[in-house]
Amino acid sequence: MENMKSRSNGWYILPIFLGWIGGLIAYFILRRDDPRKAKNCLYLGIVLGIVGLILNIIIIAQMPEFTPTFNANI
Repeated sequence: MENMKSRSNGWYILPIFLGWIGGLIAYFILRRDDPRKAKNCLYLGIVLGIVGLILNIIIIAQMPEFTPTFNANI
């Protein structure tokens, strides 16, 4: 634990807005200076990504089926 610096809590914004990709970016930037915050950002990105996926599945399951109605009389 030689070269540890405390980094800003603003790094948590990256995984909040970009999901798991933001968590991955924050992890690779922070891993040497603040490994604990880097892991927390990664975990936050993964959790928020999974929550978003579950919410999307629930919303799609609630939508009525799309049936094409062209109203063409032949």
